[in-house]
Amino acid sequence: MAKRILTALIGAAVMGIGSQASAGTLEDVKAKGFLQCGVNASLAGFGSQGSAGDFSGLDVDLCKAVAAAVFGDSTKVKFTPLSAKDRFPALQSGEIDMLARNTTWTASRDSQLGFDFRAVNYYDGQGFMTRKDLNVKSALELSGAAVCVQTGTTTELNLADYFKANNLQYNPVVFEKQEEVDAAYNAGRCDVYTTDQSGLYSIRLSLSNPDDHIILPEIISKEPLGPAVRQGDSKWFDIVSYTHFAMVTAEEFGITQANVEEMKKSANPDIKRFLGEEEGSTIGADLDLPKDWAVQIVKAVGNYGEAFERNVGEGSPLKIKRGLNALWSKGGLQYAPPIR
Repeated sequence: MAKRILTALIGAAVMGIGSQASAGTLEDVKAKGFLQCGVNASLAGFGSQGSAGDFSGLDVDLCKAVAAAVFGDSTKVKFTPLSAKDRFPALQSGEIDMLARNTTWTASRDSQLGFDFRAVNYYDGQGFMTRKDLNVKSALELSGAAVCVQTGTTTELNLADYFKANNLQYNPVVFEKQEEVDAAYNAGRCDVYTTDQSGLYSIRLSLSNPDDHIILPEIISKEPLGPAVRQGDSKWFDIVSYTHFAMVTAEEFGITQANVEEMKKSANPDIKRFLGEEEGSTIGADLDLPKDWAVQIVKAVGNYGEAFERNVGEGSPLKIKRGLNALWSKGGLQYAPPIR
């Protein structure tokens, strides 16, 4: 009897998951009239909230781009600030429609947590920041150091693996919220801060004396950061993924916020198809999006290069070089499948 009851309960749970997926996130988003996007609120360049309540950053721009693709209006998005600990339950429960919060794509998150990743909007790796007056030039010199780290992250696991693999000792100083880690390091409660290297550039700007801190050269992990959605809704998965790919494709074609309208007149059939100007093109319809979905994305946030430069690039306070995030044709990893 107990076994039959358990089987029935599992079946009911599976049916519940199936019905949630079959309802369609795109339909839910259209019905309520806005996209609910989970983001970071305190990581400059990727997701941060200003004093007026407005959000900005590379991840935030991706959310705005999805809203532009769906509604033709990038303002039809509401942001849910999430900690590293809260981000996954928020997506699993349906509190948010997508997660764009400097989140690493891993096998366990793909399988155990029931999420789907495909697009990587920032290729990163974990690094270390320390004070210049400690005269440390390499992470291999950190044995015995007190290390500030955020719990519930891949960062915490990578830290343990790195020190164990190199036979180094360390004292973890662990906090749940990024703001707590920032404050502890700034107050001198630990010698070292570890997180994604992009995050270290952002965090250094917020310290009392940024020039007193250095970022060590070692990269100890692969951290492909990108948006996540719930499994079981392939249409929504495609929309979120191809929004990022559209930004990359626009950069490949030289399409910018400033020239997107002029580029509609291009004689290049690939560009005309991408911008919804080619006769008989069904790309937008195939995604359940308007014909000019890519045009709306570029108008709203620009191409990928423009968004990168504005938020984290050398024209921003973070001054991060493109590096791995350059286009594939320029020695980087940013590569979009053909949109045709």
